[in-house]
Amino acid sequence: MKPLTRADGVSVGRLGLGGSSDTTPQLVDRAYRSGVDYFFTYSAAFEGMIRGVSTLGRRHREQIVIAAGDVSRSPDAMTRKRDQFLGLFDTSFLDIFFVEYVSPDDKPDDVRIALDLVSEWKEAGIIRYVGASVHDRDIARDLAESGQVDVLMHRYNMAHLKSEDSVLPRAKASGVPVVAFTCTRWGSLLNGHARWQAPVPTASDCYQFALSHSAVRLALMAPASVAELDQNIQNTCTDLLSDPDRAKWSEYGDLVYGDGMDAFETRWP
Repeated sequence: MKPLTRADGVSVGRLGLGGSSDTTPQLVDRAYRSGVDYFFTYSAAFEGMIRGVSTLGRRHREQIVIAAGDVSRSPDAMTRKRDQFLGLFDTSFLDIFFVEYVSPDDKPDDVRIALDLVSEWKEAGIIRYVGASVHDRDIARDLAESGQVDVLMHRYNMAHLKSEDSVLPRAKASGVPVVAFTCTRWGSLLNGHARWQAPVPTASDCYQFALSHSAVRLALMAPASVAELDQNIQNTCTDLLSDPDRAKWSEYGDLVYGDGMDAFETRWP
């Protein structure tokens, strides 16, 4: 796997913080002091995340990874969003810029043009890694093998296991590090299942599961509070997941996934 580093050359940690409307500057600071050095936001409206990461950046810019992106495929719109994030974070560079939510609805030429644009920014030193975010397994596999992306952000969790047969092996073979997101399946993995009599997984179990696959470089979390952050981090990166536990959680995930006919399952297979 190709290295994923901070600007100071140190390998980034295994857990990353994703911004949401619940993210506060205090949560960002607590994450950093707890060892988190990867911060991602897809929205400039998450003011708490922006303020928290900006404050960190003024003191520790080369010790953190700032990742952002855009859903637009328009070069002009993408450039405006890039410049907006540079201004909001008060930084001269972004570590990763993701072409976000590449889907079957996209025209391949539009995606290629968007990725080529981010590659130009990389050559100019404005960003450090070219990223793509995608749910669809076929597209994720193709992007991992394309040589166009440095980092692949892909949905992977106990209930979404089919990537183990396609995306993750191809990404590993291509040396492309995977950032796993929706590791708790939008929280549904924490809710249990009528046919599951054993204890349900904690958030930490969910992140451990994702990180236990050798293709996954980092698991993205989005806690709603400092207390949730502390629970997420507890034991996640220190305890190894055993093969029996992986099998147990895969069995549980199959129950939660069911027939896969939920709205977001059919839209994002």
